[in-house]
Amino acid sequence: MNGKGPADWSLETRAVHAGRVEGDREGGDRKGRPYVPTVPPIHPSVTYSYERMEDLDEAFATGGYVYTRHGNPTVAALEEAVAALEDGETAVAFASGMAAIHGALLAVGARAGTAVVAARDLYGATYVLLDRLLRSQGVSVRFVEVTDLAAVEAACAEVRPVALLVETVSNPLLKVADLPALAEVARRHGAALLVDNTFATPYLVRPLALGADLVIHSATKYLGGHGDVLAGVVVTSAARREALMDVLKTTGANLGPQEAWLLLRGLRTLVLRVQRQCASALAVAQWLESHPRVGRVLYPGLPSHPQHERAAHLFGGRGFGGIVTFELKDAGREEVFRFMDRLRLCIPATSLGDIQTLVLYPAHSSHRGLRPEERAALGITDGMVRISVGIEAVEDILADLAQALAHPGAL
Repeated sequence: MNGKGPADWSLETRAVHAGRVEGDREGGDRKGRPYVPTVPPIHPSVTYSYERMEDLDEAFATGGYVYTRHGNPTVAALEEAVAALEDGETAVAFASGMAAIHGALLAVGARAGTAVVAARDLYGATYVLLDRLLRSQGVSVRFVEVTDLAAVEAACAEVRPVALLVETVSNPLLKVADLPALAEVARRHGAALLVDNTFATPYLVRPLALGADLVIHSATKYLGGHGDVLAGVVVTSAARREALMDVLKTTGANLGPQEAWLLLRGLRTLVLRVQRQCASALAVAQWLESHPRVGRVLYPGLPSHPQHERAAHLFGGRGFGGIVTFELKDAGREEVFRFMDRLRLCIPATSLGDIQTLVLYPAHSSHRGLRPEERAALGITDGMVRISVGIEAVEDILADLAQALAHPGAL
């Protein structure tokens, strides 16, 4: 035995064990012998009582368990586990990824009279949150091309934002952000760097170690991994926890204990799933790039990708993610729909990161909230398709794509 403790464990080991606290004893068995469950229990209770009123008062003052909107033991176990995977000091769970992004922005001070600088090609709902909701509440929002560091620097220098918001790998164009350089820009201008790490996962990169202030996940995706839970998580320093909890308690965007338990279960296999998905996604991207009916293929693992070298350095050879985006040649909505209708194994569905291969049409789903001219300005074309590669045998995935593309009525 090497005597390593939890702080020294590899990511694979932390994924299996994080959130399982040795002191979390359920009590005693029929003969009074204490025991610890190997799987954290679900605590559905909304309220909590204490033997003395002084203890209840202290729990209110110190963030103890008094009411589920203020905290829950099962949710706390999940938060501990995600913080461990992201090398963070603390994490706060939310009821959805969008709630987590909104909560993170509010916690760093996004309010009337302040500014936010954000990547231009964000997830559609995030773009709408910034462009519609926050603007309507008096927040100045500046969108920039995240791969143009000079443009990011100029925008931050001009508006002095409270937050710089980026995605490690953008949705759906798969641009790879230079996180260390962006962290330096944010620091120079007094902004908090918020990084949505949903596509990359902590398996590929841990942004806090590269200078990010808050890391956000739509835990619905890879962290859960099975398409059966809606959730979001923000990971950050202990000093920022109070601000996040104030937002959570005020807005009531809490994650339920059942959902937290499902996420904990999903986390246990995160590394195995993402390793398989990265390997299969590279094979799918290479196959699509050689197909005569496919135009542009976007995947960071391809040498043709504009940020291929950056991705290789940032991800340290662990892979390039499980998402592949491509365009059908000379295709629009009708042709894409016919192609997707022909699929038999790959599932047309509006999510990603599942064990199943999911195919999505960004123009009518993830970026439906954007006007056509906004999508066009971002480079999201009417022939674009996004594939979230699952853990099925890759030859079966390729065979399904091949038959759908080969069918006379598909395009």
